[in-house]
Amino acid sequence: MTDAAHDPEADRWNHRPDDLVTLNPVFSWPLNPRAILRWYSGAWLQITALTVCFAISVMVYVLFLPPLEVMQSFAFGWMFTIWLINMVPQTLVAGGLHWWLYIRRGQDMKTKFDRRDLARNNGTFTFNNQVLDNIWWTLGSAMTVATVYQWVIFWAMANGFVPTITFASAPVWFMAWMFFIPMWSGLHFYWVHRLEHHPKLYKHVHAVHHRNVNVGPWSGISNHWFENCMYFTTYFVHLVVASHPLHVLFHIYFQQISPVLSHSGFEKLIPKDQPAARAGDFFHQLHHRYFECNYGTSEIPFDRWFGTYHDGTADATERTRAYKKQMYTR
Repeated sequence: MTDAAHDPEADRWNHRPDDLVTLNPVFSWPLNPRAILRWYSGAWLQITALTVCFAISVMVYVLFLPPLEVMQSFAFGWMFTIWLINMVPQTLVAGGLHWWLYIRRGQDMKTKFDRRDLARNNGTFTFNNQVLDNIWWTLGSAMTVATVYQWVIFWAMANGFVPTITFASAPVWFMAWMFFIPMWSGLHFYWVHRLEHHPKLYKHVHAVHHRNVNVGPWSGISNHWFENCMYFTTYFVHLVVASHPLHVLFHIYFQQISPVLSHSGFEKLIPKDQPAARAGDFFHQLHHRYFECNYGTSEIPFDRWFGTYHDGTADATERTRAYKKQMYTR
């Protein structure tokens, strides 16, 4: 960071990016077309959370998703399949990343934000173990709520109760909606997340997620069941916005698997001494360390607009601490 030499917090980080935490340049004025192109090409033309989730959604749609006509009535077969297409990718991605980064330690501490290892023998966590706690809340709580919501959405689409499209019927909207889903996700996440930081709701609900100050892949959607009931309402946009099942799948995996990467605890994946993919999100890592900042995502700059943006500097840390003190002493 530019002010690392003057930041008393600097030594608490094992790694942090050299540059300030940046936000989507689409919302900056005057517009900078080169910066915008660089932002979106970096998101869509490299191995990132977006491209990984899109690839998984296409594969699942082609190989595993039941046809809509099969989902016109609630039946064990297709409902179990929907549960599986939630559980299996989540387990493979989170489990695979955890194995590489924390069990095999395939890149040691390279680009790991926090110096500490994941917690063991710690009574803060269910089972006294951070990883087991996170697995329990992810597979038990998050996957259950997400699956129930998806049953309703696919059933409604199958019965014509909501607007649906195909690529042939609306090719421009088909592509545009795919592009805007991450932005909708960021908009929804900011307001739900901001609500969860109300002191009373935080204490009884969101604190389950924030046990994870030092995050790992299983921390991404390790949430209290009530938080998951709120978090996954983002999917209900497909009940009012004309969508295709592929849109729903992309939204599903972006909402469920991209947090695995953003909470991995490492900025980049480095399998053979060369960065292969972007992983952890320092923007959100700052939120887990300082709590009352960076409530949203870097896709829509709500935090800049509402004064809770932490760009990684020492000044931003002081502002965040002052805001937190004011928030909890009203």
